Amino acid sequence: MLPWKSEPAGRFEELVVDSAVLRGNPLGDPHERPLLVYLPPGYDEDESRRYPAVYVGQGYTGHLGMWWNRPAFRQPYPELMDAMFARGEAPPAIVVFFDAWTALGGSQFLDSPATGRYHTYLCEEVVPFVDGRFRTLAGRDHRGISGKSSGGYGAMVTAMLRPDVFGALATHAGDALFEVSNQPAFPRLARQLRDQYGGSYDAFLREFRERSIPRDGDIELLELYAYAAAYSADEDGTVRMPFDDNGALIAPVWQRWLDRDPVVMAAKPQYAEALRSMRGIWIDAGRRDEYFLDLGASAFLDRVLAAGVKQPQVYFELFDAGHGGIEYRYPLALAWLSERLAP
Repeated sequence: MLPWKSEPAGRFEELVVDSAVLRGNPLGDPHERPLLVYLPPGYDEDESRRYPAVYVGQGYTGHLGMWWNRPAFRQPYPELMDAMFARGEAPPAIVVFFDAWTALGGSQFLDSPATGRYHTYLCEEVVPFVDGRFRTLAGRDHRGISGKSSGGYGAMVTAMLRPDVFGALATHAGDALFEVSNQPAFPRLARQLRDQYGGSYDAFLREFRERSIPRDGDIELLELYAYAAAYSADEDGTVRMPFDDNGALIAPVWQRWLDRDPVVMAAKPQYAEALRSMRGIWIDAGRRDEYFLDLGASAFLDRVLAAGVKQPQVYFELFDAGHGGIEYRYPLALAWLSERLAP
């Protein structure tokens, strides 16, 4: 396998979205955001043809440039996807790689008074931007959303929150079942905060921002803070952590997290109705996932089926892998979504 980029059969457009809703965001992050749009083979040959679109979000700490990262003996997702379409293994689709990075490493694709309005940015700015510039089939029945880890979380909750915008989803090891995937880390992080930062997240953040390179333990502390900024921030931007100095749950704050857990959301009538409206729901995870997101995937599947989603609309698989290095799964889900979103 060649260790450098190959010439694509389709075409990639690099664009910038000037976001009104991200302007002046609480973290001071850029309101001009990069966007990568893939146009499948044949797009330039028939100017009358329109295509379904699939939007792709990244995991925590992911940013747009990382899509082209190339480990030894592996191909990055954009190349795997392009080769799949070139071989005719799926109906052609436009694929949109969008950016929701923040100074905290991610936004969970939600609107938050602590980070910014990233859910609104996607649904009200990025989607119309793409529909206005490319020959999409501009309707929810021909528009899907996918992602891995935090990106998989974004796919689940965005489809439930805005079924008028997205009509199918794919989640790869998406964040879910928070009491299993997140809560076990709370005592360990409380101890780390106590021993290294006097129990103060403010002290950690201050030191983290002064360091040129993160040190061991930084990213996990920052990740939980980023989640709290997404799930449990007050209207004035104050971030409420779901555990106290001893790592024990703070029940009212933890409930705010659970209210944004896809497994909990899926049991609520309005979100169950949204799931029933989906043309396709792909759920997968590695059965050795280090964050137990295979259990989150199984729990989400249970809720999807309990909501009344019919089995032909759902694909579920636990495969032999951990949390990382599963980019080979993404084209499988993309092909499956493309079939269900095609006219």
